[in-house]
Amino acid sequence: MFKCQAIVLGIGGVVSCWNASHRPLKVCLCPFLPAHPLSISTHLYIIQHPAEESKVLRTVPLLVACLPQDKCTVKVGRRFSGERDVELSTVCQKSGTLILYPGAEATDLEEFLSSSPVYPSTLVIIDGTWSQAKDIFYKNSLFRLPKQVQLKTNISSQYVIRMQPTNRCLSTLECAAVALSILEKNVHIQETLLRPLQALCSFQLQHGAQIRLSKEHLLKNGLYPKPMPTSKRKLRKMELLMNSVKI
Repeated sequence: MFKCQAIVLGIGGVVSCWNASHRPLKVCLCPFLPAHPLSISTHLYIIQHPAEESKVLRTVPLLVACLPQDKCTVKVGRRFSGERDVELSTVCQKSGTLILYPGAEATDLEEFLSSSPVYPSTLVIIDGTWSQAKDIFYKNSLFRLPKQVQLKTNISSQYVIRMQPTNRCLSTLECAAVALSILEKNVHIQETLLRPLQALCSFQLQHGAQIRLSKEHLLKNGLYPKPMPTSKRKLRKMELLMNSVKI
């Protein structure tokens, strides 16, 4: 059984809210975690951008709380190399390792599994905003060694208290939930991993949080609240979002 600890979104599943006048100081998510860590054969490596550590309502701690300690490894940083991290270098060079990154060379995960002679044992996921994940992927040659896969799913993100770039974006926990359900051939894994996220968002919405629509939705409907950027590069990104082009 999990032991509840009074830490911010830690293993015990306690959320500390930032507005004490309207939100509860502590919300325990332990009742929404599985009674025992999920039994999985896949090893997850979460590559977390340092900026994610300072965010209160993040999803990786919930994911870690649901999985066995020896099946989920979180590595925080922007730059990784074989010299600095021998373990990660070794993992990325193995034929049984995949990286979940929707780049130009990515293959749908289910299609890959149907044709691959080697069943994957390890999945690497980059945790951060889209721009942070893109920066980590392209500036670390290690992450271009594993086969790139992506998820083709019609589900909408339930992480509604944090703005996503597009309507198709999922949080790290949601990506892991879908991917593990496919890899482990067990749909109940997705349901179990999403339960604490649903509870987290429900608690926040009940105590003053607002549903955050995607940037894509706001731009397309003329609801984007901030001034449009002046740089051509940022304006181009806005145009791509409005036209549903993957950036």
